[in-house]
Amino acid sequence: MNNIVKIAFLSLTFIVSIPLAASAPIDSNNENYQDSEKEQFDWTPIMEAIIKVESEGNPNAVSGNSVGAMQITPILVKECNKILDKRKSDKRFSLNDRYSIEKSKEMFLLIQSHHNKTNNVERAIRSWNGGPCYSTKSTDSYFRKVMRHLK
Repeated sequence: MNNIVKIAFLSLTFIVSIPLAASAPIDSNNENYQDSEKEQFDWTPIMEAIIKVESEGNPNAVSGNSVGAMQITPILVKECNKILDKRKSDKRFSLNDRYSIEKSKEMFLLIQSHHNKTNNVERAIRSWNGGPCYSTKSTDSYFRKVMRHLK
């Protein structure tokens, strides 16, 4: 993925607040980030498809500032920690956590829980590639790649 697009995506993610979020617990330390009235949404197939597209599953993949299986940038880590702080959680992610597939998935879930409350799969995929104000045209190729791995 083009580094400029990633940086723009992550920058816009933090500037623009989109009413979106995933309903999934983040860890086993009783930090439940889901609305108790919502059904739990399973992001696993989407995360696995994104991992396949981003890094072929390589947790040590590096492309500029983007690293790990999900190609996470320092800006995304900072946004995750900001969300955790707002939720009064003591948990924090480090830059090294990007190399952990498990921690990367936790960050994905946290971002979805904050920015994708409708659990819209297409929005999750396109915004992972093109930012919260993505262009459908510019994210079509990425969206199709991820969708091919879901089938």
